[in-house]
Amino acid sequence: MVHLSQVAENKGLAGLPEEVKNLRLQLSNFDDTFTTSVYGSKFAAEDLPRHEMPEGEMPKEVAYRMIKDELSLDGNPMLNLASFVTTYMEEEAEKLMAESFSKNFIDYEEYPQSADIQNRCVSMIGRLFNAPASSDANNTAAVGTSCVGSSEAIMLAVLAMKKRWKNKRTAAGKSVDKPNIVMSSAVQVCWEKATRYFEVEEKLVYCTPDRYVIDPKETVDLVDENTIGICVILGTTYTGEYEDVKGVNDLLVKKGLDCPIHVDAASGGFVAPFVVPDLEWDFRCEKVVSINVSGHKYGLVYPGVGWVVWRAAEYLPQELVFNINYLGADQSSFTLNFSKGASQVIGQYYQLIRLGKKGYRAIMSNLTRTADYLTEALEALGFIIMSKRSGEGLPLVAFRLPNRGEPGERHYDEFALAHRLRARGWVVPAYTMAPHTENLKMLRVVVREDFTKNRCDALLVDIKLCQGLLEKMDKDSIKAQEDYIREHSVNSTETKHNHPRFRKEKHSIQGKHGKTHAIC
Repeated sequence: MVHLSQVAENKGLAGLPEEVKNLRLQLSNFDDTFTTSVYGSKFAAEDLPRHEMPEGEMPKEVAYRMIKDELSLDGNPMLNLASFVTTYMEEEAEKLMAESFSKNFIDYEEYPQSADIQNRCVSMIGRLFNAPASSDANNTAAVGTSCVGSSEAIMLAVLAMKKRWKNKRTAAGKSVDKPNIVMSSAVQVCWEKATRYFEVEEKLVYCTPDRYVIDPKETVDLVDENTIGICVILGTTYTGEYEDVKGVNDLLVKKGLDCPIHVDAASGGFVAPFVVPDLEWDFRCEKVVSINVSGHKYGLVYPGVGWVVWRAAEYLPQELVFNINYLGADQSSFTLNFSKGASQVIGQYYQLIRLGKKGYRAIMSNLTRTADYLTEALEALGFIIMSKRSGEGLPLVAFRLPNRGEPGERHYDEFALAHRLRARGWVVPAYTMAPHTENLKMLRVVVREDFTKNRCDALLVDIKLCQGLLEKMDKDSIKAQEDYIREHSVNSTETKHNHPRFRKEKHSIQGKHGKTHAIC
């Protein structure tokens, strides 16, 4: 049975004092301006705010659609063959990562399981790189940490090498004024940043027109008492070739030089162990003291995670590590940032246990097959191949047009072909190679997990089509087209968000020699 109720008069709440009843707050009273579809609202007929935060609100459906429409003008990540960065993850991985967006990874007390998952990843990656196993928790056990990417990992490694060198020199009563590091002229720009930010002199091993990696003898010959370490790259940015870590290591041992090696395995660290497991490039080489790798490249995680591992704690000076009591828990910290989300670390753990060694080996094998197929097809089209094959380097294809023979034989270069491919939706970058290579120009296709043979065939068809279009154009037409593209279309030439003061710098290798800072 339901009881009867009287319909009450609108008298408000009984018992409130008159003073409270008469209070009137002057609060905002914006009208609901979203009464129709997104494109029928007033917001669809207005410019989106660009420079100043708007006074009023915008309905969430409208904000989402307006920003989504704006982002549709970006390129398609799956057709971006310039980047090594992962563009595909399984739905389950995406779901796990989305569920962790709100977790602040640095808060170990609140999120201890996320912290433990990082520790598991460090252990798995360290073992993948043959880090020495040890039960000693003092100086002989390998240590590592997650980073935002390989750039942060490299900064940390350079800091550790410099501080360790400085401590040794100070203990011996020697000068610490002029630290230097030996590295290839084809290094990624983060190495130039590290040397400039931390005031370390660059000793460059230059490439040649037919050698795109360091020469071990030339590298070791540059080492002196002020050398904090040598950078050796496992998969160069331009051609993907593996530099000879063991060759450099063996020469250092033969000469009795106490000089550490850091291996920049940003791209190759998750490829070489599965494709060429017998290649000695990691902690099997006694002079290798630290290795970085990008989880968001061939580690198969979306952008925002890298890793650095040291052979033993003795190679990470204690004074660089801070013990911080944050939100209730003591923790050791060696990072350049502090707060960060846990999502990318969790995404890495998902891939490591989901795929296992068998899954990574299968994926990297397929990528190697696709790269070899693309190499042979481009060679058949008349291009000169600059990259290695059959797992001797990263799964990428670096190639260039043949040298021009008779005057007037070909009026276009690699940059013109890259621009034509861009009109077809493909991002196939053209670069000017590292200095001392006679200004070689090249194109590069990075073969990622989602670059299937079917898509590879579509690219080859478009390359042939674009070549045909360019061959039908005369020299003046091509020049006019290139000038127009550089003036109006190419975002990287004079980007609008760049302050004029910082354009056309002259202190980097690119500024001094014209080398292109390649996308990674």
